[in-house]
Order: sequence, then structure tokens, then C-alpha cells
Amino acid sequence: MILDWSKVKVFVKPGPTDMRKQINGLSMIVSEDLEMDPFEGNLFLFCNRLRRIMKIIYWDRNGFCMWLKRLEKDKFPWPMNHKEATEISQEQFSFLLQGIDFWNAHKKLEYRSVS
Repeated sequence: MILDWSKVKVFVKPGPTDMRKQINGLSMIVSEDLEMDPFEGNLFLFCNRLRRIMKIIYWDRNGFCMWLKRLEKDKFPWPMNHKEATEISQEQFSFLLQGIDFWNAHKKLEYRSVS
């Protein structure tokens, strides 16, 4: 796997996905449900109802690739309420693979004065 990370975007499909689906079924979800082009080379992330299995698909020049990660303990943090695919940064993608819930992390506070 060689990705040009300067061109790759990462999209999370919110809510549960049937993990019996393979590349064809997941690419259909990308094109029909998410209304995105699965052939652009972006990463598309899917998670099961129990949030223990994540599948990732992307187009690599001449065919689809799929990764699967199964957690033996704990769960993936996953957005359940959004209607559209959520774009995340590569740093957030790394956090997600590590199980860090950046969606519910503390928000940055900005103040204009101290009094």
C-alpha cells in the first residue's frame, strides 16, 4: 500500500454498516448513500453496530483495496447521528485507529480578555 497522503481524504460513514458487505457492497454505499465517487482514491471508513469491526476501502489506480481491523477489547469511537459522511484529518484517522475519541474531546477555548 502506497498512498500519496497529500492527495488522500478520509471519510467516515456515520452509523452502523453491515459488515457482511465486501468491496462491491461498500463501494455501492459510497456512490449511492454517501453520493461520493469511490474511484477518487479517498479512504472510506465503515463500522459495525457493535463498533468492534472497521472496514476501510479505497481505489488504488487499478482496483479496490480493503482493510479490516477488529478490536478484541473496547470499541471504536464512532459518530452515529450525522446524516452525511464526515471528513476527518489524517491525524484524526490515526486517533480513530488507536481508539481515541476525538469527537468528544474537549473543545478549544478562546478568550479575548482575562477580566
